[in-house]
Amino acid sequence: MNFPAEKLADAIVRHQIELPDEQIALLERYCNLLWEWNDKINLTRHTDYERFVARDLVDSLTFAEFLEPGEKVLDVGSGGGVPGVVLAIVRPDLKVSLADSVGKKAKVLSDMVERLGFEVPVHNARAEELLMHEKYNTLVVRAVAPMRKLLRWFQPHWKSFDRLLVLKGPAWVEERDEVRHLGLLKNLAMRKLKTYPLPGTESESILLMICPPDRLKKWNKV
Repeated sequence: MNFPAEKLADAIVRHQIELPDEQIALLERYCNLLWEWNDKINLTRHTDYERFVARDLVDSLTFAEFLEPGEKVLDVGSGGGVPGVVLAIVRPDLKVSLADSVGKKAKVLSDMVERLGFEVPVHNARAEELLMHEKYNTLVVRAVAPMRKLLRWFQPHWKSFDRLLVLKGPAWVEERDEVRHLGLLKNLAMRKLKTYPLPGTESESILLMICPPDRLKKWNKV
């Protein structure tokens, strides 16, 4: 493929993001691996540094802002590796695992992780299956499914993780109302952690936290 002429660092500066040089180099390497694979299997529409920074990096850094040091994190439906691989780069203190039920995507994730030199577990499985025998602090979810599906999937597994961090777009209000109507928020608390502009639109992205009410005090940034 033809890689973009500009450097990732240029787009990062434009968006007033500050990262160490070694992390920028790893992110650039990740982008090139992702786009290399994207020619063979559809993983992303963000195939230049500007769109990667404006959407993927900004979203991943938003998750990172609300993750405590050393957390064990599962990226649900990792796809091309956002936010999971990006979190592993910008927050090396985290214990990140990736999960995707699509075999081809899991294979790509394993290849990218290996070539980046990371010890990040990649699971070709649904997150619910992993939760039957693994425990995590936080599940991070971006562009995977409507809220009603997420809450139904994870309803039986709250003993295996502490909270969900879910990134949503402007339809989040309708999704929230739907899950309330369906009773899926019974015994759960939902908090809006951050709202920020969705680039190129008049809409906003919203980071939500969902957890049992008695766990709210555990997260000191809420």
